[in-house]
Amino acid sequence: MESFIIEGGHRLKGTITPQGAKNEALEVICAILLTSDPVRIKNIPEILDVKNLIQLLKDIGVKVTHNAENDYTFQAAELNLDYLESQEFVDKCSSLRGSVLMIGPMLGRFGKATIAKPGGDKIGRRRLDTHFQGFKHLGAKFVKDTERDVFKIESKKLKGCYMLLDEASVTGTANIIMAAVMAKGTTTIYNAACEPYIQQLCHLLNAMGANISGIASNLITIVGVDKLHGADHTILPDMIEVGSFIGMAAMVGDGVRIKNVSLKDLGIIPDAFRRIGVKIETEGDDLIIPHQPHYVVDSFIDGTIMTLADAPWPGLTPDLISVLLVVATQARGSVLIHQKMFESRLFFVDKLIDMGAQIILCDPHRAVVVGHDHKLVLRAGRMTSPDIRAGIALLIAAMSAEGTSCIANIAQIDRGYENIENRLNKLGACIKRVDD
Repeated sequence: MESFIIEGGHRLKGTITPQGAKNEALEVICAILLTSDPVRIKNIPEILDVKNLIQLLKDIGVKVTHNAENDYTFQAAELNLDYLESQEFVDKCSSLRGSVLMIGPMLGRFGKATIAKPGGDKIGRRRLDTHFQGFKHLGAKFVKDTERDVFKIESKKLKGCYMLLDEASVTGTANIIMAAVMAKGTTTIYNAACEPYIQQLCHLLNAMGANISGIASNLITIVGVDKLHGADHTILPDMIEVGSFIGMAAMVGDGVRIKNVSLKDLGIIPDAFRRIGVKIETEGDDLIIPHQPHYVVDSFIDGTIMTLADAPWPGLTPDLISVLLVVATQARGSVLIHQKMFESRLFFVDKLIDMGAQIILCDPHRAVVVGHDHKLVLRAGRMTSPDIRAGIALLIAAMSAEGTSCIANIAQIDRGYENIENRLNKLGACIKRVDD
Protein backbone atom coordinates (compact mmCIF):
# COMPACT_ATOMS: atom_id res chain seq x y z
CA MET A 1 0.00 0.00 0.00
CA GLU A 2 1.30 3.45 -0.93
CA SER A 3 1.16 6.69 1.05
CA PHE A 4 1.80 10.38 0.48
CA ILE A 5 4.32 12.27 2.62
CA ILE A 6 3.40 15.95 2.48
CA GLU A 7 5.59 18.76 3.71
CA GLY A 8 3.16 21.53 4.51
CA GLY A 9 3.54 25.26 4.06
CA HIS A 10 4.74 25.31 0.45
CA ARG A 11 2.88 27.83 -1.69
CA LEU A 12 1.50 27.01 -5.13
CA LYS A 13 2.07 29.27 -8.11
CA GLY A 14 1.71 28.73 -11.85
CA THR A 15 -0.62 27.03 -14.32
CA ILE A 16 -2.33 23.65 -14.17
CA THR A 17 -4.66 21.92 -16.63
CA PRO A 18 -7.45 19.61 -15.43
CA GLN A 19 -7.65 16.02 -16.59
CA GLY A 20 -10.58 14.55 -18.48
CA ALA A 21 -13.73 14.01 -16.43
CA LYS A 22 -13.66 10.70 -14.55
CA ASN A 23 -17.43 10.28 -14.32
CA GLU A 24 -17.95 11.03 -17.99
CA ALA A 25 -15.14 8.65 -18.96
CA LEU A 26 -16.74 5.72 -17.15
CA GLU A 27 -20.04 6.34 -18.98
CA VAL A 28 -18.79 6.91 -22.51
CA ILE A 29 -16.28 4.04 -22.34
CA CYS A 30 -19.12 1.66 -21.44
CA ALA A 31 -21.18 3.08 -24.32
CA ILE A 32 -18.75 1.52 -26.81
CA LEU A 33 -20.38 -1.85 -25.98
CA LEU A 34 -23.45 -0.75 -27.98
CA THR A 35 -21.73 -1.15 -31.37
CA SER A 36 -19.32 -3.49 -33.13
CA ASP A 37 -17.71 -0.51 -34.89
CA PRO A 38 -14.62 1.33 -33.59
CA VAL A 39 -15.26 4.24 -31.20
CA ARG A 40 -12.42 6.70 -30.53
CA ILE A 41 -12.41 8.63 -27.26
CA LYS A 42 -9.92 11.39 -26.45
CA ASN A 43 -8.97 13.11 -23.17
CA ILE A 44 -9.46 9.91 -21.16
CA PRO A 45 -7.93 10.38 -17.69
CA GLU A 46 -5.18 7.87 -16.86
CA ILE A 47 -6.58 7.08 -13.41
CA LEU A 48 -7.06 3.83 -11.54
CA ASP A 49 -10.85 3.49 -11.93
CA VAL A 50 -10.65 4.10 -15.68
CA LYS A 51 -7.69 1.76 -16.15
CA ASN A 52 -9.53 -0.99 -14.27
CA LEU A 53 -12.64 -0.51 -16.41
CA ILE A 54 -10.60 -0.64 -19.62
CA GLN A 55 -8.94 -3.86 -18.41
CA LEU A 56 -12.37 -5.33 -17.64
CA LEU A 57 -13.49 -4.52 -21.18
CA LYS A 58 -10.37 -6.19 -22.55
CA ASP A 59 -11.20 -9.27 -20.47
CA ILE A 60 -14.58 -9.64 -22.17
CA GLY A 61 -13.05 -9.29 -25.62
CA VAL A 62 -13.07 -5.58 -26.44
CA LYS A 63 -10.19 -4.62 -28.70
CA VAL A 64 -8.45 -1.58 -27.19
CA THR A 65 -5.92 0.53 -29.09
CA HIS A 66 -3.90 3.14 -27.18
CA ASN A 67 -3.42 5.77 -29.91
CA ALA A 68 -1.61 8.34 -27.76
CA GLU A 69 -1.65 9.69 -24.23
CA ASN A 70 -5.29 9.90 -23.06
CA ASP A 71 -6.48 8.75 -26.54
CA TYR A 72 -8.02 5.29 -27.07
CA THR A 73 -10.01 3.43 -29.73
CA PHE A 74 -12.38 0.68 -28.60
CA GLN A 75 -14.04 -2.00 -30.72
CA ALA A 76 -16.54 -4.41 -29.18
CA ALA A 77 -16.92 -6.65 -32.24
CA GLU A 78 -16.10 -10.06 -30.74
CA LEU A 79 -17.15 -10.34 -27.11
CA ASN A 80 -16.86 -13.43 -24.94
CA LEU A 81 -20.34 -13.43 -23.45
CA ASP A 82 -19.59 -16.66 -21.56
CA TYR A 83 -17.00 -14.76 -19.52
CA LEU A 84 -19.84 -12.62 -18.14
CA GLU A 85 -21.12 -15.74 -16.37
CA SER A 86 -17.78 -16.47 -14.70
CA GLN A 87 -16.94 -15.92 -11.05
CA GLU A 88 -13.81 -14.04 -12.12
CA PHE A 89 -15.95 -11.43 -13.89
CA VAL A 90 -18.25 -11.10 -10.87
CA ASP A 91 -15.27 -10.63 -8.54
CA LYS A 92 -13.79 -7.90 -10.74
CA CYS A 93 -17.11 -6.06 -10.93
CA SER A 94 -17.37 -6.20 -7.15
CA SER A 95 -14.17 -4.16 -6.84
CA LEU A 96 -15.07 -1.50 -9.42
CA ARG A 97 -18.02 0.88 -9.06
CA GLY A 98 -17.89 1.86 -12.74
CA SER A 99 -18.68 -1.71 -13.80
CA VAL A 100 -22.35 -1.06 -13.08
CA LEU A 101 -22.42 1.11 -16.22
CA MET A 102 -21.84 -1.98 -18.38
CA ILE A 103 -25.30 -3.33 -17.56
CA GLY A 104 -27.34 -0.93 -19.71
CA PRO A 105 -25.37 -1.33 -22.94
CA MET A 106 -25.07 -5.12 -22.52
CA LEU A 107 -28.81 -5.39 -21.97
CA GLY A 108 -29.55 -3.03 -24.86
CA ARG A 109 -27.35 -4.82 -27.39
CA PHE A 110 -27.37 -8.47 -26.27
CA GLY A 111 -30.54 -8.72 -24.20
CA LYS A 112 -28.77 -9.95 -21.06
CA ALA A 113 -26.38 -8.86 -18.36
CA THR A 114 -25.02 -10.00 -15.00
CA ILE A 115 -25.23 -7.65 -12.04
CA ALA A 116 -22.77 -7.99 -9.19
CA LYS A 117 -22.70 -5.63 -6.24
CA PRO A 118 -20.24 -2.96 -7.42
CA GLY A 119 -17.33 -1.65 -5.38
CA GLY A 120 -16.12 1.93 -5.01
CA ASP A 121 -16.09 4.56 -2.28
CA LYS A 122 -17.09 3.72 1.28
CA ILE A 123 -19.33 6.75 1.63
CA GLY A 124 -22.59 5.13 2.59
CA ARG A 125 -25.26 3.14 0.86
CA ARG A 126 -25.44 3.68 -2.90
CA ARG A 127 -28.45 1.71 -4.03
CA LEU A 128 -29.14 0.45 -7.55
CA ASP A 129 -32.94 0.47 -7.32
CA THR A 130 -33.24 3.29 -9.87
CA HIS A 131 -31.29 1.21 -12.40
CA PHE A 132 -33.40 -1.89 -11.71
CA GLN A 133 -36.72 -0.07 -11.94
CA GLY A 134 -35.72 1.56 -15.22
CA PHE A 135 -34.77 -1.78 -16.75
CA LYS A 136 -38.03 -3.32 -15.52
CA HIS A 137 -40.01 -0.51 -17.15
CA LEU A 138 -38.28 -1.41 -20.43
CA GLY A 139 -39.39 -5.03 -20.05
CA ALA A 140 -36.37 -6.74 -18.49
CA LYS A 141 -36.73 -9.55 -15.97
CA PHE A 142 -34.46 -10.32 -13.01
CA VAL A 143 -33.40 -13.68 -11.63
CA LYS A 144 -31.26 -13.89 -8.51
CA ASP A 145 -28.41 -16.40 -8.38
CA THR A 146 -28.30 -16.91 -4.61
CA GLU A 147 -25.16 -19.07 -4.73
CA ARG A 148 -23.06 -16.27 -6.27
CA ASP A 149 -25.12 -13.38 -4.84
CA VAL A 150 -25.67 -11.84 -8.29
CA PHE A 151 -28.64 -10.93 -10.43
CA LYS A 152 -29.12 -12.02 -14.02
CA ILE A 153 -31.19 -9.68 -16.13
CA GLU A 154 -32.68 -10.66 -19.48
CA SER A 155 -35.06 -9.42 -22.15
CA LYS A 156 -35.72 -10.73 -25.67
CA LYS A 157 -36.55 -7.22 -26.84
CA LEU A 158 -36.72 -4.08 -24.74
CA LYS A 159 -39.71 -1.84 -25.38
CA GLY A 160 -39.78 1.93 -24.98
CA CYS A 161 -42.11 3.46 -22.39
CA TYR A 162 -42.64 6.45 -20.10
CA MET A 163 -40.92 6.31 -16.72
CA LEU A 164 -40.57 8.65 -13.74
CA LEU A 165 -37.35 7.98 -11.87
CA ASP A 166 -37.53 7.85 -8.09
CA GLU A 167 -34.32 9.88 -7.90
CA ALA A 168 -32.17 11.77 -10.38
CA SER A 169 -29.40 9.17 -10.27
CA VAL A 170 -26.52 9.97 -12.63
CA THR A 171 -25.40 6.38 -13.18
CA GLY A 172 -29.01 5.20 -13.17
CA THR A 173 -29.96 7.70 -15.87
CA ALA A 174 -26.88 6.78 -17.94
CA ASN A 175 -27.61 3.07 -17.68
CA ILE A 176 -31.26 3.46 -18.66
CA ILE A 177 -30.40 5.70 -21.62
CA MET A 178 -27.88 3.17 -22.92
CA ALA A 179 -30.39 0.33 -22.52
CA ALA A 180 -33.13 2.32 -24.30
CA VAL A 181 -31.31 3.61 -27.40
CA MET A 182 -32.05 0.41 -29.33
CA ALA A 183 -35.34 -0.47 -27.64
CA LYS A 184 -38.46 -0.71 -29.78
CA GLY A 185 -40.47 2.52 -29.76
CA THR A 186 -40.03 5.68 -27.71
CA THR A 187 -38.71 5.96 -24.17
CA THR A 188 -39.38 9.05 -22.06
CA ILE A 189 -37.36 9.48 -18.86
CA TYR A 190 -38.65 12.11 -16.42
CA ASN A 191 -36.60 13.24 -13.39
CA ALA A 192 -33.51 12.24 -15.34
CA ALA A 193 -30.12 13.43 -14.16
CA CYS A 194 -28.86 16.21 -16.43
CA GLU A 195 -25.21 16.62 -15.36
CA PRO A 196 -22.68 17.45 -18.09
CA TYR A 197 -21.64 13.78 -17.89
CA ILE A 198 -25.12 12.74 -19.05
CA GLN A 199 -25.19 15.44 -21.70
CA GLN A 200 -21.87 14.25 -23.09
CA LEU A 201 -23.04 10.62 -23.10
CA CYS A 202 -26.13 11.64 -25.08
CA HIS A 203 -24.03 13.62 -27.57
CA LEU A 204 -21.79 10.60 -28.14
CA LEU A 205 -24.77 8.25 -28.57
CA ASN A 206 -26.38 10.64 -31.07
CA ALA A 207 -23.08 10.75 -32.98
CA MET A 208 -23.28 6.94 -33.03
CA GLY A 209 -26.74 7.08 -34.60
CA ALA A 210 -29.07 7.27 -31.60
CA ASN A 211 -32.08 9.60 -31.49
CA ILE A 212 -32.05 11.41 -28.14
CA SER A 213 -33.68 14.76 -27.43
CA GLY A 214 -34.18 16.85 -24.30
CA ILE A 215 -30.43 16.84 -23.61
CA ALA A 216 -29.50 19.07 -20.62
CA SER A 217 -33.04 18.82 -19.21
CA ASN A 218 -34.58 16.36 -16.77
CA LEU A 219 -37.00 15.10 -19.45
CA ILE A 220 -35.18 12.95 -21.98
CA THR A 221 -36.86 11.36 -24.99
CA ILE A 222 -35.25 8.44 -26.82
CA VAL A 223 -36.58 7.07 -30.10
CA GLY A 224 -35.17 3.57 -30.49
CA VAL A 225 -32.99 2.73 -33.49
CA ASP A 226 -31.99 -0.64 -34.94
CA LYS A 227 -28.23 -0.20 -34.82
CA LEU A 228 -25.46 2.13 -33.71
CA HIS A 229 -22.16 2.81 -35.48
CA GLY A 230 -18.72 4.18 -34.61
CA ALA A 231 -17.94 7.79 -33.70
CA ASP A 232 -15.28 10.08 -32.20
CA HIS A 233 -15.69 11.82 -28.85
CA THR A 234 -13.67 14.15 -26.60
CA ILE A 235 -14.23 14.11 -22.83
CA LEU A 236 -14.80 17.38 -20.97
CA PRO A 237 -12.36 18.67 -18.34
CA ASP A 238 -13.11 17.18 -14.92
CA MET A 239 -15.19 19.76 -13.05
CA ILE A 240 -14.44 18.03 -9.73
CA GLU A 241 -10.72 18.39 -10.33
CA VAL A 242 -11.28 22.03 -11.30
CA GLY A 243 -13.07 22.57 -7.99
CA SER A 244 -10.27 20.77 -6.13
CA PHE A 245 -7.69 23.07 -7.71
CA ILE A 246 -9.77 26.13 -6.77
CA GLY A 247 -9.72 24.89 -3.17
CA MET A 248 -5.95 24.32 -3.21
CA ALA A 249 -5.29 27.74 -4.73
CA ALA A 250 -7.49 29.42 -2.10
CA MET A 251 -5.76 27.66 0.80
CA VAL A 252 -2.10 27.70 -0.28
CA GLY A 253 -1.91 29.60 -3.55
CA ASP A 254 0.16 32.60 -4.59
CA GLY A 255 -1.67 32.97 -7.88
CA VAL A 256 -2.84 29.89 -9.78
CA ARG A 257 -4.28 29.68 -13.30
CA ILE A 258 -6.49 26.68 -14.11
CA LYS A 259 -6.52 26.30 -17.89
CA ASN A 260 -9.25 25.16 -20.25
CA VAL A 261 -11.90 24.43 -17.65
CA SER A 262 -14.95 24.52 -19.99
CA LEU A 263 -16.48 27.29 -17.91
CA LYS A 264 -19.99 26.82 -19.31
CA ASP A 265 -20.04 23.28 -17.90
CA LEU A 266 -18.98 24.19 -14.34
CA GLY A 267 -22.45 25.28 -13.30
CA ILE A 268 -22.67 26.66 -9.77
CA ILE A 269 -19.20 25.43 -8.71
CA PRO A 270 -17.33 28.77 -8.97
CA ASP A 271 -20.13 30.59 -7.14
CA ALA A 272 -20.05 28.04 -4.30
CA PHE A 273 -16.41 28.95 -3.65
CA ARG A 274 -17.21 32.65 -3.99
CA ARG A 275 -19.80 32.24 -1.22
CA ILE A 276 -17.02 31.37 1.22
CA GLY A 277 -15.00 34.35 0.04
CA VAL A 278 -12.71 32.86 -2.60
CA LYS A 279 -11.89 35.31 -5.40
CA ILE A 280 -12.11 33.75 -8.86
CA GLU A 281 -11.32 35.63 -12.04
CA THR A 282 -12.11 34.41 -15.54
CA GLU A 283 -10.02 34.91 -18.65
CA GLY A 284 -11.37 33.17 -21.72
CA ASP A 285 -11.86 29.55 -20.66
CA ASP A 286 -9.34 29.83 -17.80
CA LEU A 287 -9.90 30.48 -14.11
CA ILE A 288 -7.42 32.58 -12.15
CA ILE A 289 -7.35 32.35 -8.34
CA PRO A 290 -5.20 35.20 -6.96
CA HIS A 291 -3.36 35.09 -3.66
CA GLN A 292 -5.69 36.00 -0.79
CA PRO A 293 -4.40 36.66 2.72
CA HIS A 294 -8.03 36.47 3.87
CA TYR A 295 -11.29 35.24 2.39
CA VAL A 296 -14.52 36.17 4.13
CA VAL A 297 -17.61 33.97 4.20
CA ASP A 298 -20.68 35.57 2.70
CA SER A 299 -24.02 35.50 4.51
CA PHE A 300 -27.59 35.29 3.37
CA ILE A 301 -29.60 38.49 2.85
CA ASP A 302 -31.25 38.15 6.26
CA GLY A 303 -27.85 37.79 7.96
CA THR A 304 -28.16 34.08 8.76
CA ILE A 305 -25.18 31.70 8.59
CA MET A 306 -24.08 30.59 5.14
CA THR A 307 -25.18 27.07 4.24
CA LEU A 308 -23.64 25.00 1.46
CA ALA A 309 -25.64 21.92 0.50
CA ASP A 310 -25.37 19.44 -2.34
CA ALA A 311 -28.21 18.96 -4.80
CA PRO A 312 -28.90 17.33 -8.16
CA TRP A 313 -27.52 19.25 -11.14
CA PRO A 314 -27.59 22.17 -11.71
CA GLY A 315 -27.21 22.30 -7.94
CA LEU A 316 -23.90 21.80 -6.16
CA THR A 317 -22.27 18.43 -6.81
CA PRO A 318 -21.75 16.32 -3.67
CA ASP A 319 -18.25 15.46 -4.90
CA LEU A 320 -16.99 18.92 -3.89
CA ILE A 321 -18.53 19.13 -0.42
CA SER A 322 -15.37 17.69 1.18
CA VAL A 323 -13.14 20.24 -0.58
CA LEU A 324 -15.40 23.18 0.31
CA LEU A 325 -15.41 22.06 3.95
CA VAL A 326 -11.61 22.08 4.11
CA VAL A 327 -11.37 25.49 2.44
CA ALA A 328 -13.88 26.85 4.97
CA THR A 329 -11.56 25.94 7.86
CA GLN A 330 -9.32 28.92 6.98
CA ALA A 331 -12.06 31.38 6.00
CA ARG A 332 -13.19 34.30 8.13
CA GLY A 333 -16.65 33.32 9.32
CA SER A 334 -18.73 30.19 9.80
CA VAL A 335 -20.40 27.81 7.36
CA LEU A 336 -22.94 25.03 7.73
CA ILE A 337 -22.04 22.17 5.38
CA HIS A 338 -25.02 19.94 4.56
CA GLN A 339 -24.15 16.72 2.73
CA LYS A 340 -27.57 15.32 1.86
CA MET A 341 -26.83 12.42 -0.46
CA PHE A 342 -24.35 10.18 1.40
CA GLU A 343 -24.48 9.48 5.11
CA SER A 344 -20.78 8.71 5.64
CA ARG A 345 -19.05 11.32 3.55
CA LEU A 346 -18.47 13.77 6.43
CA PHE A 347 -16.89 11.26 8.79
CA PHE A 348 -13.41 12.25 7.59
CA VAL A 349 -13.74 15.54 9.52
CA ASP A 350 -12.44 13.87 12.67
CA LYS A 351 -9.02 13.93 10.99
CA LEU A 352 -9.37 17.66 10.39
CA ILE A 353 -10.39 18.17 14.01
CA ASP A 354 -7.24 16.30 15.07
CA MET A 355 -5.29 18.77 12.90
CA GLY A 356 -6.82 21.68 14.83
CA ALA A 357 -9.81 22.60 12.68
CA GLN A 358 -12.84 23.97 14.50
CA ILE A 359 -15.65 21.77 13.22
CA ILE A 360 -18.81 20.58 14.93
CA LEU A 361 -20.12 17.36 13.38
CA CYS A 362 -23.84 17.69 14.06
CA ASP A 363 -24.87 14.35 12.54
CA PRO A 364 -23.81 12.15 9.58
CA HIS A 365 -25.06 14.79 7.15
CA ARG A 366 -24.22 18.18 8.69
CA ALA A 367 -21.14 19.94 10.02
CA VAL A 368 -20.56 23.51 11.19
CA VAL A 369 -17.14 24.91 10.29
CA VAL A 370 -15.79 27.88 12.26
CA GLY A 371 -13.05 29.42 10.13
CA HIS A 372 -9.60 30.16 11.56
CA ASP A 373 -8.94 33.12 9.21
CA HIS A 374 -5.33 31.82 8.99
CA LYS A 375 -4.76 32.83 12.61
CA LEU A 376 -4.41 29.18 13.55
CA VAL A 377 -2.51 26.96 11.13
CA LEU A 378 -3.56 23.32 10.91
CA ARG A 379 -1.21 20.78 12.48
CA ALA A 380 0.39 18.01 10.46
CA GLY A 381 -0.85 14.50 11.13
CA ARG A 382 -1.19 10.90 10.04
CA MET A 383 -4.40 9.97 8.30
CA THR A 384 -6.00 7.51 5.90
CA SER A 385 -7.99 8.35 2.79
CA PRO A 386 -11.48 6.79 3.10
CA ASP A 387 -12.66 7.78 -0.39
CA ILE A 388 -11.57 9.77 -3.44
CA ARG A 389 -13.00 13.15 -2.46
CA ALA A 390 -12.13 12.99 1.25
CA GLY A 391 -8.65 11.94 0.14
CA ILE A 392 -8.09 15.06 -1.94
CA ALA A 393 -9.59 17.20 0.86
CA LEU A 394 -7.12 15.73 3.35
CA LEU A 395 -4.31 16.37 0.86
CA ILE A 396 -5.31 20.04 0.67
CA ALA A 397 -5.38 20.22 4.48
CA ALA A 398 -1.92 18.62 4.71
CA MET A 399 -0.49 21.06 2.13
CA SER A 400 -1.66 23.96 4.32
CA ALA A 401 -0.55 22.41 7.62
CA GLU A 402 2.55 23.14 9.65
CA GLY A 403 4.90 20.17 9.56
CA THR A 404 4.95 16.89 7.65
CA SER A 405 1.82 14.79 7.21
CA CYS A 406 1.26 11.25 5.99
CA ILE A 407 -1.83 10.07 4.09
CA ALA A 408 -2.23 6.31 3.74
CA ASN A 409 -4.43 4.37 1.30
CA ILE A 410 -3.75 6.84 -1.51
CA ALA A 411 -5.03 4.29 -4.03
CA GLN A 412 -8.36 5.97 -3.26
CA ILE A 413 -6.96 9.30 -4.49
CA ASP A 414 -5.43 7.60 -7.54
CA ARG A 415 -8.89 6.35 -8.48
CA GLY A 416 -9.91 9.91 -9.32
CA TYR A 417 -6.80 12.08 -9.80
CA GLU A 418 -4.15 11.49 -12.45
CA ASN A 419 -0.49 11.77 -11.38
CA ILE A 420 -1.61 14.30 -8.79
CA GLU A 421 1.61 14.62 -6.78
CA ASN A 422 3.82 15.39 -9.79
CA ARG A 423 1.37 17.93 -11.18
CA LEU A 424 1.14 19.73 -7.83
CA ASN A 425 4.89 19.56 -7.22
CA LYS A 426 5.39 21.49 -10.47
CA LEU A 427 3.40 24.30 -8.85
CA GLY A 428 5.58 24.26 -5.73
CA ALA A 429 4.08 21.58 -3.49
CA CYS A 430 6.26 19.04 -1.70
CA ILE A 431 4.53 15.65 -1.95
CA LYS A 432 6.31 12.29 -2.05
CA ARG A 433 4.82 8.90 -2.85
CA VAL A 434 6.23 6.08 -0.69
CA ASP A 435 5.60 2.36 -0.20
CA ASP A 436 4.44 1.46 3.28
